[in-house]
Amino acid sequence: MSTPQVDTDALDRGAPEEPDELVLAGEFPVVTAEEWSTLVDGVARKAGRIAQDAAAGAGVEKLTWSTPDAIRVRPLYTAEDTQAEPGVPGRAPFVRGSRAAGYVPEGWDVRQRHADPDPETAKTAIMADLENGVTSVWLGAGPNGTAIADLPAVLADVYLDLAPLVLDAGPAAEEAAEAFLALAAERKIPAADLVGNLGLDPIGLRARTGESPGVDSVVALAQRVAAGFTKLRAIVADALPVHEAGGSDAQELGWSMAAGLAYLRVLTTAGLRVDEAARLLEFRYAATGEQFATIAKLRAARRLWSRVTEVCGAAAPQQQHAVSSSVMQSRRDPWVNLLRGTVAGFAAGAGGADAVTVAPFDAAIGLSEPFSRRIARNTQALLISESHLARVIDPAGGSWYVEHLTDDLAQAAWAFFQEIEAAGGAVAALDAGLIAERTAEVRAAREKAVANRRVPLTGVSEFPNLDEKLVERRPRPERVQNGGLPVFRLAEPFEVYRDRSDAQLESAGARPTAFLATLGSLAAYTARAGFARNLLQAGGIEAPEAGPTESPEDVATAFAEAGTPVAVLCSTDAVYAERAEATVAALREAGARTVLLAGKPSDPPIPGVDGYLYAGCDALAVIEDVYEALEVAK
Repeated sequence: MSTPQVDTDALDRGAPEEPDELVLAGEFPVVTAEEWSTLVDGVARKAGRIAQDAAAGAGVEKLTWSTPDAIRVRPLYTAEDTQAEPGVPGRAPFVRGSRAAGYVPEGWDVRQRHADPDPETAKTAIMADLENGVTSVWLGAGPNGTAIADLPAVLADVYLDLAPLVLDAGPAAEEAAEAFLALAAERKIPAADLVGNLGLDPIGLRARTGESPGVDSVVALAQRVAAGFTKLRAIVADALPVHEAGGSDAQELGWSMAAGLAYLRVLTTAGLRVDEAARLLEFRYAATGEQFATIAKLRAARRLWSRVTEVCGAAAPQQQHAVSSSVMQSRRDPWVNLLRGTVAGFAAGAGGADAVTVAPFDAAIGLSEPFSRRIARNTQALLISESHLARVIDPAGGSWYVEHLTDDLAQAAWAFFQEIEAAGGAVAALDAGLIAERTAEVRAAREKAVANRRVPLTGVSEFPNLDEKLVERRPRPERVQNGGLPVFRLAEPFEVYRDRSDAQLESAGARPTAFLATLGSLAAYTARAGFARNLLQAGGIEAPEAGPTESPEDVATAFAEAGTPVAVLCSTDAVYAERAEATVAALREAGARTVLLAGKPSDPPIPGVDGYLYAGCDALAVIEDVYEALEVAK
């Protein structure tokens, strides 16, 4: 059989001419922002989100929201919205990355935290991580984990010139650093080959505990490192205390700039050049489930630090360590933390962090076990090796939204940084209560958003599982917390009620219960009954229902069998208008002490109703009211 011949000349003759410039969607008419806004207004009017006579642009305004830093986020951005020039990777202002080649080809530094006080367990866990994809170790030492005397045993099989070790010893930081350097010297590791970070951070320690040695306590060790340890860093400018206190992204950034500048001042005063001092620092930031905010925060941090060091005399890149947020982790339904950690790890990688720690899903419960650590490291392995995220330099670059958000965050953070400097710097602002006051304002707003479930927590405030089997872990060493900034976790207020419910189940054999007084047909009450049950179960409250009913007497009979003094009316507004008042009276007659209604208050209000459950209500307040009613009824 002969091979068919291809007429290449015919192919060339029929090939379309290649354009000098490729214009995507060039065949479609150009749509202006005003035309798009008009279409949005039309949809919003049709959906009832804005009034029929609302002004032009009202629909877009309805879709616009504000971050905790009062940054307004619009639903659409265009090329005209970009402001600051991001530059190129590896060059100041380093927005697009501190290295010209990005992570290619090996990926970012996968850093796992260890803090097990048992030396044999810690040694085994560290080696398992390093043999299976982890590239550096973040070791809690002293009061934060491994005893300093046990460092030689725990690190016996670790090649300290290959696997970077980052220490976190809190008030014992200098002692741990000396022990680490002594161990390296004992193993005859050349100073130029030792890698990692000594973890000195008296400012961060002061933010956590309220007390610490002076900032200049870092000088002696920093000078030793600068003199010959070319791959070793000495200091961490840790922004996590501000984040964990409930602070905003801009507050986290502004605080880190103030802390970094404080270290620059003492090091340059001691004789180091600005570039030498800057090389000794590593910055630590939180990566959250809000991926675009995290990406923009890391990009803005590099821009800010470049500006700080430029003013000091030498624009320097920033070494970044991004850690999945402890604020977003939950003890209840902790498996959801796997998803939160994945999003945070993705955002940290896309944002250009040099090292990334994805906390194990059980980190909020206690000391992590081999399975949870394996999943944490494999999350990053998937992002790097399977999703190829590290093969793109600054993957979010060029997104008009991300570029705009980066600039907005940088501006807000710089303003907070200036406020801290005006107060005398990081330590003075902390001691004067400025940092606590500013973060408390944001934390209060976050607490409110969690309480009214505008910030939903899957498995906790939304879709809770009352029958879940609790995950148990050994308690971990708690950080020294004699004072300093508070530690905040979004899920904790709801988890307190879940613990209270579990305790009652164990002691009395039954959980707290509120009866769903369902009025009318299944179709009439299902939506609001589901809403009410979801809200009540978030507080550990069982919510049996009456089922389809035809009269107030049907509801009252079912209520009497439930054995609880609390009832929640569930149906449509139309059914409420017909039967709610009579049903409330029947429930009172049957022994109901508290009657709530699923829905917003009507005008006039229904007589006898004590409270309301609706989207945006204070769910925690409703749950507390139910618990109080049950206590009174005992």
